Amino acid sequence: MFDATFATGVEDFAAALEAHRPTIVVVMEDNFNFLTKMCTTTRRETALAMVGAARARGSRVVVNGPDAADHPALYLAAGAEAVALGEGEMAVAELVRIWAHAEGSSDDVAGLVLPGSAGLITTRPRGPIRDLDGLPPPAWDLLDIEAYRRAWRGAHGEFSWNMASSRGCPYTCNWCAKPTFGRRYTVRSPADVVREIARLKVGVAPDHIWFADDIFGLDVDWTTTLAQLIEDAGCRIPFTLQSRVNLMTDAMVDALARAGAREVWLGVESGSQKVLDAMDKGATVEAARTATRTLKAHGVRACWFIQLGYPSENWEDILSTRDLIRAERPDEIGVSVAYPLPGTEFHAQVQAQLGRQRNWKDTGELAMLFQGAYSTALYRKVRNVLHAEVEAGVDNDGAWSRLEVDAHHHRSPRPFQLSLEA
Repeated sequence: MFDATFATGVEDFAAALEAHRPTIVVVMEDNFNFLTKMCTTTRRETALAMVGAARARGSRVVVNGPDAADHPALYLAAGAEAVALGEGEMAVAELVRIWAHAEGSSDDVAGLVLPGSAGLITTRPRGPIRDLDGLPPPAWDLLDIEAYRRAWRGAHGEFSWNMASSRGCPYTCNWCAKPTFGRRYTVRSPADVVREIARLKVGVAPDHIWFADDIFGLDVDWTTTLAQLIEDAGCRIPFTLQSRVNLMTDAMVDALARAGAREVWLGVESGSQKVLDAMDKGATVEAARTATRTLKAHGVRACWFIQLGYPSENWEDILSTRDLIRAERPDEIGVSVAYPLPGTEFHAQVQAQLGRQRNWKDTGELAMLFQGAYSTALYRKVRNVLHAEVEAGVDNDGAWSRLEVDAHHHRSPRPFQLSLEA
């Protein structure tokens, strides 16, 4: 396994290819990460370069990941022989067996995009993996665990490790892409999750776990059972998770706190109900207030994702978001701007507004890719002031007065108007 985390560039991957001369290379992305779904241009260029490097050395290449699923032709043109759609584990395993033993055909493997003489060929659909407990445990022995421990503790003072207890999300936010798992929600049993935590505690010994699930603990009974099993096994490790404001009932937060939850990130998005409704968020501003207060009452950090620039958002809506943050004082925020992801209703709504740039270059670019109400520069300033207020815990009315003046100068010449009928 080549772990790119500590690589200095594609040249490190090329050196690994020279050293090991693999006949088959699988390029597999993190399917749980929103940044992977965004696919920054830097990430895509690196992945394509890795495909090309492997192919140039005679390896057969298969790729799995959200961007490859959206743009299979790019990866096949770079040298891949197949793109595995959706959950890639089973398709890749079958394909590797066929290639390794020269028995059968790639066409027989469900869930692939292959090159053909008259264009791309998509094999029959592959059903979802429904028994997550049946998957083998992660091969941690292939990683340099101590390198991760040194890097984490050096940067943050503690060693964090990723886990996933579920796949997918059943909610219908119209800006959220679901290229891998769709709208279904499949969850491991609490017992299986606890077995992994117990193995982690002995074999890896992290100080903290980040659950990468789109939504952790959708069901309160599941979470309550998890908490009890963790207590019974004596394997409690502090963890961070992502969830929704409507799920943060007193019973749910109590169970999360018992299980070891230290921090919950909530998709609050906006302090304007009008904007939330336009997003099909299925949540209310009042629910964000209640969720935050419930988490704090149980000693769990309440952190918010905020999204600026969604169509129909105006300056008054931005101020409503500011006022909500000031009133509830989340422990931390992450601020982004609306990002049109292929395959979403939001992308279809603004597609005619998109220019040549369809992706951010890197995760901090915060560029408006469609014709929003304000310029990229204005949204970056709003982001910076919001972060500064949360970090300092002090209101900065002077900065907001200057921002309001800027807003009049940074308004886009043709703001995009969302049609409610559409």
